[in-house]
Amino acid sequence: MLNPLRCGSVPYPVTCVIRGADLVEDGVLVLCPPDCTQVSVFGTEVYASVSSVCGAAVHRGILGQPGGSVMVHKLPGQHNYLKSYAHGIQSRDLSRWTASFSLTIKKPLKKPPVKKVSTGGNKEFLLSNYTQPKELLSAIKELVYLGGDTNTGKAIMHAVESSFTQENGGRRGYPRVMMVMIDGWPSDDLEQAALLARESGINVFLVSVAKAAPEELAMVQDKDFMKKAVCKDNGFFSYSMSSWFGTNKHVKPLAQKLCSLDSLLCSRTCYNSVNIGFLIDGSSSVGEGNFQLILNFLTGIAKSFDISDRGSHIGAVQFTYDQRLEFGFFEHSTKEASLNALKTIRYMSGGTATGAAITYTTENLFRRTGPGRNFLIVLTDGQSYDDFRLPAMAAQKQGITIYSVGVSWAPMVDLNAMASEPKENHIFFTREFTGLAELAPLVVRGICKDFTEKN
Repeated sequence: MLNPLRCGSVPYPVTCVIRGADLVEDGVLVLCPPDCTQVSVFGTEVYASVSSVCGAAVHRGILGQPGGSVMVHKLPGQHNYLKSYAHGIQSRDLSRWTASFSLTIKKPLKKPPVKKVSTGGNKEFLLSNYTQPKELLSAIKELVYLGGDTNTGKAIMHAVESSFTQENGGRRGYPRVMMVMIDGWPSDDLEQAALLARESGINVFLVSVAKAAPEELAMVQDKDFMKKAVCKDNGFFSYSMSSWFGTNKHVKPLAQKLCSLDSLLCSRTCYNSVNIGFLIDGSSSVGEGNFQLILNFLTGIAKSFDISDRGSHIGAVQFTYDQRLEFGFFEHSTKEASLNALKTIRYMSGGTATGAAITYTTENLFRRTGPGRNFLIVLTDGQSYDDFRLPAMAAQKQGITIYSVGVSWAPMVDLNAMASEPKENHIFFTREFTGLAELAPLVVRGICKDFTEKN
């Protein structure tokens, strides 16, 4: 899900397929690209959260073909979303949905304070620059004091994006640890940077020196910044020092924390710890050309994960009235082999029995996996000829999180019945098969959010 740092006067760029459900905050000003007409919209004036935000803005008449900025207001769910045709877009009806949104072109009421900020950190040296302790100590002693604001969020983001890559010395298979030392409190928002660090498998320790005095607390923007910054808010990843004097006595306890491998909880991430099953509709209505677009979409999802014998695994089942296990989780030990197996699946053609396919996948693909990290992506373009509700419930009880992805004539009520809770976060729909590619990063983001919350 997208979470712009602040609702401000600068619009947040989005794609045509971003839905109301993908925006976390209320009152977000977004910037839509041109030509957002081939998207799914449900409702009139008030739209179901599964609708494209930019498509709804065009349908409402707020935006035209060139795109532009629009403000999104979150609303409760409702019954009877009405269909209508307006400004080149045919919206669809929906009997009920769990959340809604409306749109305006008003500017936000609240503006964030304008502050002079520094770059958020200078790269002094890389992990690969020094291999001897003596050289490293000399480099540390030569660091030059920068001065400026305490842009902790920017500094963490800068380190996450540049310091742990393999080109800069990051080593696969070794824990990633970042110790952040802060004097006082941050002058910027660090929640998004800390989230990126966790999702990147980096164990963030925050060492706070000289906390704010009671009379200074009013100046602290976020009093829970320590809880948000660390790998996990369990007391292990945070450390306090009363002042910069006598810091030598803190070296040993800090070193013990940093080297406690069993306690580095963020080393396991969604990217290297999940099992993702693809349940692929191979019915006659799909067709050879569209089937290839489906495989491209699923490959786009799989590419985001660290697939290996010790990392994440993918597997695939194709279904019509029959089911075919294309390959299992443990059939291929490398990412290249797994992606090649996915790309070369042969199209079956036939009817659509989604319920039997879910049962088959649960019993044959997920049988050797543990709970808490199993995900099933069901992709279909039409209505099932058998009951899928009970098989979907049984899979979810087994610890499998289901994402339902619908194309073309896939009924929204069917997608809703199959998907895990909360429904709006686990359902994706596109009118055309060509729209699947833009959904891939949203599905990856959803899987990582689920994994982080459950683990």
